[in-house]
Amino acid sequence: MNKVQRFSKVDGLTFQKVFEARKRVYQIVKPTPFFHSIPLSERSSSQAYLKLENYHEIGAFKVRGAANKILKLSTEEKKRGVATFSTGNHGLAVAYVAKKLGINATVCISRRVPKAKVDAISRAGAHIEVVGDSQDDAGEFCYELEQKHGLTVIKPFDDPDIVTGQGTIGLEMTEEVPDLEAVVIPLSGGGLFAGVALALKSYNPDIQVFGVSMERSPVMYESIKAGKPVVLEEQPTLADSLLGGIGLDNQYTFESVKQYADDLILVSEEEIAEAMGFVADEHRMIVEGAAATGVAAILQKKLKSEFAKVGTIITGNNVDLSVISKVIQEYEYKLQK
Repeated sequence: MNKVQRFSKVDGLTFQKVFEARKRVYQIVKPTPFFHSIPLSERSSSQAYLKLENYHEIGAFKVRGAANKILKLSTEEKKRGVATFSTGNHGLAVAYVAKKLGINATVCISRRVPKAKVDAISRAGAHIEVVGDSQDDAGEFCYELEQKHGLTVIKPFDDPDIVTGQGTIGLEMTEEVPDLEAVVIPLSGGGLFAGVALALKSYNPDIQVFGVSMERSPVMYESIKAGKPVVLEEQPTLADSLLGGIGLDNQYTFESVKQYADDLILVSEEEIAEAMGFVADEHRMIVEGAAATGVAAILQKKLKSEFAKVGTIITGNNVDLSVISKVIQEYEYKLQK
């Protein structure tokens, strides 16, 4: 532990705040398993481990950041209610935490959000507003609600409380497998990446951290290439949870990815589908496309080096039944060929 670096170069993000977030988050959620995947290890050059964030009650990691943020609100803010914008899982997380705490929640989503996620948000008791064709469209409407009704906006990723809440995943990973050499993290707006990388690199500065996105509309990937946040039109993808902009005024996650990413990886739709089928076949788990991107990167040997122990995060399982059924059928067909 003498190697621990307690402060990030990004203002407002510290290793200490991740520890503080854990005490808060555990009021709502429990730690998730981090297990050795023998099938994935056999297909790669590493001992591979899967962090099962699909084991949360809402089936997604986003509950950690949402819990950390909402639990810190003042009594007056809680009375006025909260609002958020999301590609699905963050909205579900906000709705779930708000219901637990007796807070009114409004979730703004675009028409691209899959039915399974819309239905889950509705069951959690939130009011849903469907606006436009992108997360950015939903975000604009969400901030209008803030101005009109005084609701507190719970950002999906670019917020220190969201980032450090997600960082609790990294703490659990280092405690379970302290000699990890590399971790592959699904990358979208960067809240998950920023938090987990902060925890991992603070514990062990030598660990390699990779961000993985889909080839279709990988906004953070293209932003890092451009040296500034950019806007991309959203395209249909199995990894729909990774869609959405990072905000042209991004304050935290863009710089965190620049600071911590040892490499950024893209995976194709075919590679994502194969990874979803692989997890279903080998581990009898249904996972959404975004959750399979790390597995896809390991299966396809896209990491720039070989590592003795590598981990990735199964971020969620909120996928339409029709989508996963088609993916599994195609995977089985390929196995039979």
